[in-house]
Amino acid sequence: MSNEPAAGRLARLSLFRNWMSLAGMVIVLGSLFSFLLLFLFDSFSSTANPYLGVLTYLVAPAFLCFGLVLALAGLLARRRQLLKDGLAPRLQIDLARPRDRRMLALFAAASVLFLFVSALGSYHTYHFTESVAFCGQTCHTVMRPELVTYRHGPHARVRCPECHIGPGATWFVRSKLSGAYQVYATLANKFPRPIPTPIKNLRPAQETCEQCHWPQKFAGNLDRTYHYYLSDQTNTLFAVRLLLKVGGGDPARGPVGGIHWHMNVGNKIEYIATDQARQKIPWVRLTDSHGVVTEFRTPSFTNDPSLYPRRTMDCMDCHNRPAHILQAPNQAVNLAMHLNRIDPAIPLVKSNVVSALTQVYRDEKDALERIAAALASSYPNEPRLRQVTDAAQQIYRDNIFPAMKADWSVYPDNIGHMIWPGCFRCHDGKHLTADGKQSIKASDCNTCHVILAQGAGEELEKLSARGLEFAHPGDELEANPRCDECHNGGL
Repeated sequence: MSNEPAAGRLARLSLFRNWMSLAGMVIVLGSLFSFLLLFLFDSFSSTANPYLGVLTYLVAPAFLCFGLVLALAGLLARRRQLLKDGLAPRLQIDLARPRDRRMLALFAAASVLFLFVSALGSYHTYHFTESVAFCGQTCHTVMRPELVTYRHGPHARVRCPECHIGPGATWFVRSKLSGAYQVYATLANKFPRPIPTPIKNLRPAQETCEQCHWPQKFAGNLDRTYHYYLSDQTNTLFAVRLLLKVGGGDPARGPVGGIHWHMNVGNKIEYIATDQARQKIPWVRLTDSHGVVTEFRTPSFTNDPSLYPRRTMDCMDCHNRPAHILQAPNQAVNLAMHLNRIDPAIPLVKSNVVSALTQVYRDEKDALERIAAALASSYPNEPRLRQVTDAAQQIYRDNIFPAMKADWSVYPDNIGHMIWPGCFRCHDGKHLTADGKQSIKASDCNTCHVILAQGAGEELEKLSARGLEFAHPGDELEANPRCDECHNGGL
C-alpha cells in the first residue's frame, strides 16, 4: 500500500486537468486521426494530388507537434503552480508499485506508436517534397511557368530534385533551408517576378547532368532540318538542312573537335562573366590537354581577373535551359505551321499570329480573349479560324505567363545564337591574347555546322557535301552577321 499522501496523488493526477493541456490533447487526437485518414486516401489514390500531400505530410504533422507542445506547456505550468503550493511531489517511478508499472508500460507503448507514426510520416514527407507535384503544383502562380515548360520539355520524366538538388545529404539540407525561405517568400508575397534562374545555386554538371549523360561519348555530326516561314503574304517557306558538328572531346573515342570540344574531358575552359546571367564574358582561359595555358580577353576588359569569380565551363554554360524551354512566338508559330496546326496557306497568317502573341496583356484571360478577337478581325470569313485561334492560344498558354512576367525575352537560352548571343559570347573575334596574335575564332555559319541544303521544294533535295554559304532569305546581309542583333523572338 502506498504511503504517498492522498493530496499528492490527487495533485499528480490533476496535472493534465488544465485548459491548455486539454486543448493540446484534443488537437493531438484530431491531427493524428486526420493524418491516418489522409494517409489512407493518399496511399490508395491513383493520381498525385499536391494538396492532399501538403495536408497529409505537412499540415497534419505540424498540428500534431503543436498539440503536443501545448499539452506539455500546460502540464509544466500546472506542475509549477502545484509545487509552489506544496501539493505535488517530484516525479518518482517505483516499479514495485503496480500503478507505476502500468503507467510506464502505457508510456512506452504510446512512445513506440508515436515514433512509428513519425517515421512513417517523415518517410512519406521526404518523398512528397521530392515530387514534381510538390515542386510545381503546390504554389500554382509562382511555379506555373516552370511546371508547364517542364512537362513539354525533353526532361519531363526526370524529377525536379535530380537536377536541382542531386545526390548527397549536404545538398539536400541546403535545398531544404533554401526552400524554407521560399515558402516564407510565397506566403508573404515577396517572391520576384519573374523567378530568376538559380544559376548560383545549381550544382556542377558533373554531379547532376553527367549522372545520365556520358561526357566521353562521341556524338559526331547530327542531321537537322529547321523550317522557317517568312512574314509575307504567302508565308514563304525557307528551310535549312544542316549537319551539326557536335563531335567530342575524348581522343580515344573519336576525332577531337566540334561543339563538344568544349567539354572538360580533354580541355579546361575557365571564364569570367561580368553579369549575373553570364551573357557578358570578357575573359577566357584555356588549358589544353598538354597543360598549355592561353588567356584571351576583350580590349575593354583591363581589370585584374583575380578580382572576379572564375567559372569552369561545363554543360550548363550552353545547355542552360535543359528542362524549362520557353519558345519565342516566332519559333513556336514556325513549328505549328510546319505541323499544320496553323495552315500556311492562309494569307499573312505567320505575321498576324506572331503579332497577336507579342502584344502586352493584363493577364492570361485578357490575352486569350484579345488574341481571338485580333485573329477574328483579320480573318472574318476564314473557315479555318477556329483552328488558328486554338493553336495561337495554346502557344500563349505554354510559353507566356503574364502573372509571373515570364516569357522567352527574360530567360537567355545559350543553345545556338538565334535570339540570344549564345556562342557569340566568346566567339566574336574580339577576345585576344595579350600579344594580340591569337584570338578566339569568330564563328561563321560553317564553324559549327555544314549547310547541306536551304530553301524549299526541289532546293532541299540538292545536297552539297561541301556545304553551302548561308543565303538569308529576302535581302542581302553583311558577311557573318549576328542573328540576335535583328531576331528578337517576334521577328
